[in-house]
Amino acid sequence: MDLYYEVNGNGHPVVLLHSGGADSRDWTFVAPLLAKHHMVVSFDGHGAGKSPDPVGDVNCVEDLKGLLDHLNIHKATLIGHSMGGQIATDFSLEYPEYVSELVLIAPALTGFNYSSEFVEYMNKVSAATPDIDKMIEVSQSAPSYRVVQASPHKELTEQMLRHHIKRTFNWPAFEMIWPNPPAAERLGELTVKTLFMIGTEELPDNLRVADYFRKQSDAGIVEISGADHMVTLTHPEELYRHIMEFLEE
Repeated sequence: MDLYYEVNGNGHPVVLLHSGGADSRDWTFVAPLLAKHHMVVSFDGHGAGKSPDPVGDVNCVEDLKGLLDHLNIHKATLIGHSMGGQIATDFSLEYPEYVSELVLIAPALTGFNYSSEFVEYMNKVSAATPDIDKMIEVSQSAPSYRVVQASPHKELTEQMLRHHIKRTFNWPAFEMIWPNPPAAERLGELTVKTLFMIGTEELPDNLRVADYFRKQSDAGIVEISGADHMVTLTHPEELYRHIMEFLEE
């Protein structure tokens, strides 16, 4: 297993999947709370944090399965943020026998029809390459980062993003491999008990993903008032409370 991971606490396994452009520091404030009652596994995906850069194509779903098998974990609660939520959803559709509960925090979704405005925003970030400061400025100018930008956690958010961007310059060419058909076409098959949490200060597309889950799945939807996309850093206690209530039901 070449992925960097940490295990803290004891009890039922809870596996944390960080957002894109970040690493396991995404869970700096949530992980210690969960570790009071559970065995918490946090890890860095390929090219993130302390894990090695990609070598060949990357299959995040199979990477997660490899980590669980390496740790001899046969049933776990998955908690995924943003892209981590996308991975957790796909994994739960592919390997439901591994997942006891699924918690999604402002997740992305494979196969979802994102708006032209969202694509334009992502293209603006890419167009600023190789000026890392400009890339961070454009990225963090989105409405979905206004709350964290005005918080004490602005520096940590930008540290993770800067680390991520610097590493991408050294990556070889590769493709992301996702299950087919995509999760957006299969949500009705999701049998794992699911909690979906999202801040109210989000991009319209991320809120549309929440509406899609409302219509296409049995997920319970919780809105975190006054939170943006980095809700894991700005509202950890509230996330923890909802997660524990969900797991104790």
